[in-house]
Amino acid sequence: MLQRLFFIALFSAAGTSHAEVGGDAENGQTLFRQCSGCHEVGQGARDRIGPHLNNVFDRPAGAADGYRYSAGLQRAADGGLVWTYETLDDFIENPRRLVSNTRMSFHGFEAQQERDDLLAYLRLFSASPGNIPEAAPTAAAVDHAVAPEVLAIIGNPAYGEYLSGECTSCHQASGATDGIPSITNWPAEDFVVVMHAYKEGVRAHPVMQMMAGRLSNEEIAALAAYFESIE
Repeated sequence: MLQRLFFIALFSAAGTSHAEVGGDAENGQTLFRQCSGCHEVGQGARDRIGPHLNNVFDRPAGAADGYRYSAGLQRAADGGLVWTYETLDDFIENPRRLVSNTRMSFHGFEAQQERDDLLAYLRLFSASPGNIPEAAPTAAAVDHAVAPEVLAIIGNPAYGEYLSGECTSCHQASGATDGIPSITNWPAEDFVVVMHAYKEGVRAHPVMQMMAGRLSNEEIAALAAYFESIE
């Protein structure tokens, strides 16, 4: 109980910034492109690398049904974190300051106006606070087109674990980040799409291009299945 009260007090104190309701939602939509590689919002939004952000305002943290949160975020949720305007503002400014060991690799928006604009955009997709209409759907980010038959390959997680040694020499299986994005609990389809983007040179990163280029479609599917399934 004391721990819960501590977290509630901490997250209340996090709202002492100068956040104010009322930014430029149109500019916020532009800023959201930096988030759309992991999050979706709008009609038909789904959990991807990160949870969807529909109805996020006044929602308890860690409450998106079916999404597997990091241990750090789950601890914060158990401690009473609720996504108010103020806590969202603080999280977007510096995710790791509010939630330690978050898997989110985004470094944050330092400028208050950018945070206000982004939150104004996200408010368009929230039924709470009330009287905010649902906005037109936004297109989900498409990183790279992959043939349906490739996406349909069912990977073997055990084989993926066997292959994962080169991956985990940089990407920590725990989901922790240290300048290198986490790939733990990525949806398998996202993993496959990204790896094929590297394999075909659409994404520019020499090391990842080399590693992806050595993998067959079946091996990529196996790695995707393994990293999605890590507890």
